[in-house]
Amino acid sequence: MISKINSAALQGIDAYPVTVETSVSNGMGYQITGLPDDAIRESLTRIGSAITSNGFYMPRTKLVVNLAPADSRKAGTGFDLPMAVGILLASGQLTDFGKLQDYIIVGELGLDGTLYPVRGALNMACQAKQDGYRGILLPLANVDEAGVIEGIAVYALLHLKDLIGFVQSDMAIEPVRFSNAKKQIDENDFETDFADVRGQQNIKRGMEIAAAGGHNALLTGPPGTGKTMLAKRLPTILPPMTIAESLETTRIYSLCAQQPMATGLMRKRPFRSPHHTCSDTALAGGGSNPLPGEISLAHNGVLFLDELPEFRRNSIEVLRQPLEDRTVSIARAKMSVQFPASFMLVAAMNPCPCGYLNHPTRACTCSARAIRWYHRKISGPLMERIDLHMQAEPLPLQDLMRLYPVSESSAVIRERVCKARNIQSARYADSGIYNNAQLPDRMIDCFCQPDESARKLLYRYTESYQLSARSYTRLLKVARTIADLAGTPKIELEHIAEAVQLRLPDQPLLQDNKRKTLGVKANTHFR
Repeated sequence: MISKINSAALQGIDAYPVTVETSVSNGMGYQITGLPDDAIRESLTRIGSAITSNGFYMPRTKLVVNLAPADSRKAGTGFDLPMAVGILLASGQLTDFGKLQDYIIVGELGLDGTLYPVRGALNMACQAKQDGYRGILLPLANVDEAGVIEGIAVYALLHLKDLIGFVQSDMAIEPVRFSNAKKQIDENDFETDFADVRGQQNIKRGMEIAAAGGHNALLTGPPGTGKTMLAKRLPTILPPMTIAESLETTRIYSLCAQQPMATGLMRKRPFRSPHHTCSDTALAGGGSNPLPGEISLAHNGVLFLDELPEFRRNSIEVLRQPLEDRTVSIARAKMSVQFPASFMLVAAMNPCPCGYLNHPTRACTCSARAIRWYHRKISGPLMERIDLHMQAEPLPLQDLMRLYPVSESSAVIRERVCKARNIQSARYADSGIYNNAQLPDRMIDCFCQPDESARKLLYRYTESYQLSARSYTRLLKVARTIADLAGTPKIELEHIAEAVQLRLPDQPLLQDNKRKTLGVKANTHFR
């Protein structure tokens, strides 16, 4: 006898339908086909114990389970529940009244029949809705996660007995009801605040510009100047996630099982800060069954790389393609997957190995060769993809101990950022672009036209520093963001001048006469 149960598997961030076919016939032996991984091969042991613990029996004849389509690799423990029900149906211990064909069934079984959560429940719920199923049956721990999808009924199961009772009695199973309040995105609520940071007004201004336009930023300065402190406060001034952004981000965390199952949609933009010893696979993602890495986990949020030159070079270089395309492509012999990676890169580094190059009071102990070697660990193409290059200066002790008036809080800065983002949302409506950093090159001439005086300064700067086309367009995008913060429809001279000033520090070998030629002084802050 043959039974068929609908289920789902994961490939990249998306799910696809899988039919669990079970055959019980004359002969001996158990077999699972359809390219299962080790977790699926071991599932018959778990299933056998769960079935016998609930008063049923495992067939002692030939048992074949096929996961169709059989030419795609399957992974995970989500097939335990559909396989168990399929075995009971195929062996005649249960009778299907025709209801199961309307549902997707997923779940991991314990030895006593208890159901445990699975990876990617949200992704599977999306696929069930897309394929027109009536609902999805899954463990209770996954219910809040899957319930954020409108238009698909979600059914909670605690035990194998729950599904057996539903099949045997032909009774209607009630979906879980979700309140709309549970699906709303909360306002940002952080323990840290920009008001905690003393001094470094130029960095605060640069972080505001980065947040308003979604730009990448590099903070350079001696140890203890507040680079990490400032970077960790960047999420406090980012605008709240929209429902669409939250759904995209939650799908990634659902796939990695890193989001607490009972929280539903993610409410805060992610902030990922991997250690500098992490590998390129940990950053970009991968594995035999590819999973997202830190780059994709920072989707719609911030990826912070502290002590950037201490990362291995091959790890840093994997950032190039995601920064340009906003996706991560992972190719394997039998599959190729793409993970979304629209994130803000924020990096921090010392100016030299000892950290005290150009320090006003402490002498640098590094040789010129060591300094060159230190900076060469970060390639030019990667530096070009970083829009803002900011210098953190050490704060004098008397200024540090002085009782400053309370500086601007994150809430005040975030209000200006949100206004700038609203301008961008209106400008790029229905184009799939959410901020200036995402503006494609083909639309630069349409939305980033400077006035005549700004054009002249931009020409002098581009000619003097021999900027590449990428650096030129990124400079225009930053100027566009500065104009949005000022509420100005046109890019003017002061907007280009501030964007230039925020780009100058990435040219450490340039002489002062070039700065004078441009008419831009070092450490000048345009507001």
